[in-house]
Amino acid sequence: MDFYELNAFLELSKILHFGKAAEHLNMSPSALSRIINRLEEETHSTLLDRNNRQVQLTAEGKTFKKFAQDVLEKQNELKEEIGGQSQIIKGTLHLYASVTACYTILPDFIKRLTERYPNIQLSVETGDPAGAVAAVKENRAMLAVAAIPENGLAQMETVSVIKTPLVYAAAKNGPYTNLQGSPQDILSTVPLVLPKTGLARRRFEKWTKSRNVKANIAAETEGNEAILALADLGLGIGLVPQIVLENGPYKGEFIIHTAGNTLGYYDVGFIRKADFSGTKSSKRIFDAVINILNTY
Repeated sequence: MDFYELNAFLELSKILHFGKAAEHLNMSPSALSRIINRLEEETHSTLLDRNNRQVQLTAEGKTFKKFAQDVLEKQNELKEEIGGQSQIIKGTLHLYASVTACYTILPDFIKRLTERYPNIQLSVETGDPAGAVAAVKENRAMLAVAAIPENGLAQMETVSVIKTPLVYAAAKNGPYTNLQGSPQDILSTVPLVLPKTGLARRRFEKWTKSRNVKANIAAETEGNEAILALADLGLGIGLVPQIVLENGPYKGEFIIHTAGNTLGYYDVGFIRKADFSGTKSSKRIFDAVINILNTY
């Protein structure tokens, strides 16, 4: 294998489509397929599950992706040292954020980052907010935006950006705009759309258990946007941080039912590992991230 082949694999691992990746790489899909076949032969493994419709990384493929990223990063370090540019802070910052974070927390962070470190590029993985901590622990991301637990996170450093209450959202034109009764009565009778996992779900279950409330759960899903999409269909009221309803595409589209102090506030901010291990160029990016976070 060589640098060219590793770069081709990384491009495919990002796009997960042979035709589109081949176009970006200025080669034919068959040529890209031959590269992947050679890499699989050399590693004696199956790196990709592929059929006519989709391509997915296997467990071995995910491991190989990390290897390819490390190798190409070391290649860039060598080029910089030989070219006398080793002190320039540049490279790729891998960041994990929910869709909500992309239009609430990230814009200001990106502005601060690009003003101070214009040669750092962002690679953003989006997904369920509940997956943020795992992304950092597994080194898929150097930095993530997440709800910070009350007791913090072991071996992690956190920076709080905003506090927002957990609320219930009802579609403006739906059947749940006017709710009467105690929280116990409402949660046991009104259909609910809840996150499958994460801090909000844990708080909800802790509260209902303490009050011996049997909740009327209509649907469970991942991500605040998915919760609101189902609530907008009239399936029930969705449990989300209020910040989701105050920004982005859902602003003004829902009625907010406060949860009072029953579920508390989300402390939303950045998380990163407390200690760093990796290449020199990654360490420079890591230090740059700390410098930006210190401005909050």
